[in-house]
Amino acid sequence: MSEPLQEVLPLNRPTGVESASRSWRLAAWWRRGVFTTLVLAQTVAGIWAMLGILPYHGATGVEFALIVLFALLFGWISAGMWIAVFGFVVRRGGGDRLSLLQRHRHDLGQTPLAPTAVVMPIYHEDVERSMRGLRATYRSLERTGRLAHFEFFILSDSRDPEYWLAEQEAWHRLCCELGAQGRLHYRRRRVNLKAKTGNVGDFLRRWGQRFRYFIVFDADSLMCGDTLVRMVRLMEREPQCGILQTAPALINARSPFARLQQFSNHVYGPLFTSGLAALQLGEAAYWGHNAIIRTQPFMRHCGLRAMRGLGLFRGPVLSHDFVEAAYMSRAGYEVWLEPELHGSYEESPPSLDDELTRDRRWAKGNLQHLRLLVGGRGLHFAHRMAFLNGILSYAAAPLWLGFLILSAIEAARLTLWPIDYFPRPYSPFPAWPQWHPDWALVLALATAVVLFLPKILALTDVLLRRARRRAYGGYWRLSAGILLESIGSVMLAPVRMFAHTRYVLGALLAIRVHWTGQNRSEELAWGPTLLRHTPAALIAVGWGAFGYYLSPEFFYWSLPVAIPLLLGAPTSVILSRFAWGERLRRAGLWVIPQEAGELAEPLLVDLDKGPLLREAPPGLNAFEMTVLDPHHNALARRLARTDRGPRGRLVEELRTRCREEGPQGLSVREASLLADSREALAWLHRAAWMVGPEQPWGARTNALAVAICNSPGRGVPSGKTSQPDRTEAAVLCERESQRSGSS
Repeated sequence: MSEPLQEVLPLNRPTGVESASRSWRLAAWWRRGVFTTLVLAQTVAGIWAMLGILPYHGATGVEFALIVLFALLFGWISAGMWIAVFGFVVRRGGGDRLSLLQRHRHDLGQTPLAPTAVVMPIYHEDVERSMRGLRATYRSLERTGRLAHFEFFILSDSRDPEYWLAEQEAWHRLCCELGAQGRLHYRRRRVNLKAKTGNVGDFLRRWGQRFRYFIVFDADSLMCGDTLVRMVRLMEREPQCGILQTAPALINARSPFARLQQFSNHVYGPLFTSGLAALQLGEAAYWGHNAIIRTQPFMRHCGLRAMRGLGLFRGPVLSHDFVEAAYMSRAGYEVWLEPELHGSYEESPPSLDDELTRDRRWAKGNLQHLRLLVGGRGLHFAHRMAFLNGILSYAAAPLWLGFLILSAIEAARLTLWPIDYFPRPYSPFPAWPQWHPDWALVLALATAVVLFLPKILALTDVLLRRARRRAYGGYWRLSAGILLESIGSVMLAPVRMFAHTRYVLGALLAIRVHWTGQNRSEELAWGPTLLRHTPAALIAVGWGAFGYYLSPEFFYWSLPVAIPLLLGAPTSVILSRFAWGERLRRAGLWVIPQEAGELAEPLLVDLDKGPLLREAPPGLNAFEMTVLDPHHNALARRLARTDRGPRGRLVEELRTRCREEGPQGLSVREASLLADSREALAWLHRAAWMVGPEQPWGARTNALAVAICNSPGRGVPSGKTSQPDRTEAAVLCERESQRSGSS
């Protein structure tokens, strides 16, 4: 292991660095002041209009609660609108002069590089997709000629041997294909503590001293080699920068849902990320992936202990990234979001239900930030606001639902009960209810402007750049795509509201959230989807019936929420179908620049190049292939451990039972124990090929024998039939096993 790298601390900043820091901090206060004034002014105007609409002008308890909820919701969407406006101004002005890229646009190319690790934590992921993405990134970096400064680490937390055996095989094939031995590493933790944070922490304890920086990938991350190089150079130019976050764009979408998300990300995303970066400057958030981190200060200041409170505030911090950024800033380092660092990508879940499954964990993690928002010591105000924004991303759902329920109560009270002229207790003066339909129309139009102005600005931003306009298919296809996206968002919003409300309530009730892998490549089935969406559909029917009972006007007002909930299941299933996504692509709708034309992304070509994993014979899973196939067996033995003590005795019992009863009776834990035992793998490999055809392993050896003897390059005469003798196949396997063991 090399000597630890000396770290430049922000306490010893050069004079120019301190001047730049003062400059962006003054600009941040000025920009945030203008932003806050605009949001507050718009929110106050909305509250004033809402007070005029309500019959008692907020004098009753229900109306007062409506005003409070309206203020929170309207203020939150107003903040989003003004962030987009800021982003539009920055982009039309040629970029933010205070951003790191703008500061170093002339001298970045001459900056030397430093040792950097690219780490990819994975847990029960799509192995083929994850490794192909890593392969594409590796090849892109290799083309820059700067590969010698980087090493790659696959950090597995997978527990099911069906996943981690495939990961090992894919890693080995990658090393052979890329000639990456000694540069592409694989490590699987046998004890899974603290999920992703524990996985990265284990890497840092073992290898962190070797690298000045490390770049964090998700399983679906994809980055251009030039982007990786520029990130390291920016960190070298800015010794006070602790974390540099890119703005990853969605890519490789296949289903209509994923393509909708991808299109929105590419059209609207640049405005929001540019506006957010302009407001946060050196106090940005860390998003957990596609970012570069300065190793030593992260190890010193960003360790996360388990929370020791009650309920929601007990246990590990689930959304760790925002907290790590806040701790890095508290230690005196800067955290930057750089939206102009292109070539950083990730993928969208293929369906709404998969997105909502991921949101369950994110909802609880963001709500945990309430404790840091209120009681975090020494945290910067900007990071507290980032916590608040994350909390509202999920808390807005129950707030919106509460607003709808209170609106229904208000309508029912005015319809079913006589008018109350004395809503204030003990007041001698009557209150005459007043209705202002014209004010209601004005407020509705104002809300529509707040929601749709970012889309209009994004459309304008694209149209003003000829290359981007052509890459999206021209004006008409781009406009049609935005119209379809708006309709899709309207249909999905109530479904998300209902799901997020359940997640928030579950988090507040301290219901445990399980850490699971994410589906990235499968469509939804009708049966389970109907079951998941039935409760929301029944509520929608009840909601509509109640609205019709009250008045036709209230019924029509409830339809934009009731109809999407009623159609939640078919909407989710249809939007998960890959065939429909391909039809949209061929029609030129929801197309992004990276898919075609002048801006086509070479990474996508590398991503689609040939599979890594060899397809197993029918009926054989990864564990069975590891036992039987000599190549798989030899690789697994090299990565397995030697058994001793009680564990060794347990493995001996399991391997005997596995030989006699077959692998189908093993639990996941038992199969994992055998697959991680060097002695058990060697013993089972020999034993499985020696049993008779009537034994449980007989059919499996027959299946593999057919595959081995019919595959090219195995030394079998071309005239052999597809049903070879098992003895001959066993001899061939033994020969391959000896060859693999000596290689």
